[in-house]
Amino acid sequence: MIVLGIETSCDETAVAVLQDGGEILANLIYSQTGLHARYGGVMPEAASRDHLRKLPGLLDEALAAAGIGWGEIALVGVTYGPGLVGPLLVGMAHAAGVAVACNVPLVGVNHLAAHLFAHKLSEPAIDPPFLGLIVSGGHTLLVVVPRWGEYKVVGGTRDDAAGEALDKVGRLLGLGYPAGPRMDELARDGDPTAIPFPRPMIESGLDMSFAGLKTAAVYWLRDRPKTSIPDLCASYLEAVVDVLAEKAVRAARRLSLDRIVVVGGVAANRRLREVLPQRANERGIMVSYPPAALCTDNAAIVAACAHHRFTVLGYPGALDLAPDPNLSLDGWA
Repeated sequence: MIVLGIETSCDETAVAVLQDGGEILANLIYSQTGLHARYGGVMPEAASRDHLRKLPGLLDEALAAAGIGWGEIALVGVTYGPGLVGPLLVGMAHAAGVAVACNVPLVGVNHLAAHLFAHKLSEPAIDPPFLGLIVSGGHTLLVVVPRWGEYKVVGGTRDDAAGEALDKVGRLLGLGYPAGPRMDELARDGDPTAIPFPRPMIESGLDMSFAGLKTAAVYWLRDRPKTSIPDLCASYLEAVVDVLAEKAVRAARRLSLDRIVVVGGVAANRRLREVLPQRANERGIMVSYPPAALCTDNAAIVAACAHHRFTVLGYPGALDLAPDPNLSLDGWA
């Protein structure tokens, strides 16, 4: 079965072609980073217009890269939430058009569930149950996955997502957008113990909060403007990673799960990939990360999720799909 995946939930235009839900024939991503850098963040209207410009050509490129024709597509999967409503609508309209033209089912996909399918693509032999840590610019969640297609959210951020907290402070430092990767790079040359940033809510429950940490960094910069930028980046990143690692390990132990799967854009962060496995392994918990190419928003994970939803869960697809910017993962299938 040839599955076409389309992802336009935020500022990446992505198209992928999968065979039988597991073999990636093409996985193309056009990033709008340069477009939004001038605004210091994603401008929804500009994002929508850029998706409109780039998506038709990217579809042609993906099919050519995969070596298939339009008539070979058997299923179309598309993100319908959560995300920005304008960008979502662009991808959904294109996906519906392809589904009608090819006379194939259209399957809507939850963007957060799709991120978890990065693990299924990269390590298909390792099945649930596991604890998913979804960590990106817009989302930070702890999710129990007893089986593919069943999700229970057990913790999350009460304010800023981890990636958002990194980007906001990075912008204060003049690191541009997105600032998270640049902060990670500068942190290599800094001292993670130089600044005693707080670890909000680290001792309580499974929920997280990063707004207070961001405020602490703002005040530190205000009062000490000559602080070493690498030291600040290293100390700030260490605080974020400490919270993520502590909460993930606590959740896995509390729920008797022996594997943590880390997905989303921040899953590519160097320091998180160093700290979390070390702390988890000390407690007999394994940690899995997909390759960096599957951490970012991409359409291969959307196609994989759509394939599973259609072939295993029996969802027939629907052309009257509506965007849901606030779509929850809890209980979604």
